[in-house]
Amino acid sequence: MTKVLTDARSIRIKGRSFLAVVLSPDLPLDQWLVRLDDLASRSAGFFLDRPVVLDVSELAIKKAELKQLIDDLAERNVRVMGIEGARPSQLGPGMPPAMKGGKPASDVEVTAREPDAGAETEGEAVAETPAKQPEAPQIRAITQSLVIDEPVRSGQSIIFPEGDITIVGSVASGAEVIAGGSIHIYGTLRGRAMAGSIGNTNARIFCRRLEAELIAIDGIYKMAEDMDSSLRGHAVQLSLEGDTIMADILF
Repeated sequence: MTKVLTDARSIRIKGRSFLAVVLSPDLPLDQWLVRLDDLASRSAGFFLDRPVVLDVSELAIKKAELKQLIDDLAERNVRVMGIEGARPSQLGPGMPPAMKGGKPASDVEVTAREPDAGAETEGEAVAETPAKQPEAPQIRAITQSLVIDEPVRSGQSIIFPEGDITIVGSVASGAEVIAGGSIHIYGTLRGRAMAGSIGNTNARIFCRRLEAELIAIDGIYKMAEDMDSSLRGHAVQLSLEGDTIMADILF
């Protein structure tokens, strides 16, 4: 069917950043998958409906092994939205796309071109970038902290990659708080708290009463069963030293 394009309309393509969980497997993969299963079994719903980026930049595997890893994750309901650090030869049809560091991008408008008089376009419309350059994005001051003046209920997720989070209240079991900086909880931490989510090794977690299901700093995590029982019920400060989470009882 021949269709004449007579109405020029713009198509808005938006650039936007989203927070995703980054998984960085290590070899041997079968043992790593066992540890992943252990995390999923002890923190129910951790990967449920959560976008995941697979970082294989430090993984020496072949294309077939990468494809099998993606299939293994899919069987565990882990949705891989993209792959970071893979060589072009490792990717192929049916695999998630390659991804690079998530940086904000301004809006781009693509405007359909009106054809010459009497011209016909067969099959699809022709589009071109408009001559007018897109306006520079507005520069906004970055908020460095987020304060929540109420408890975080079960099932809620508080995510703030730009800085610290302060909760004036408790974090219920089944709730989670994810911060790019430190986390301050003026109540009981029963759910999950993940500080330094975008690579901040200096981030810390503070809470008046530790009863957490999971705590993590810069991707290093501990489950409830792995924590020293003497810490439970106390006000604590959690920090990272190398690959070890350190805990100090405050009072």
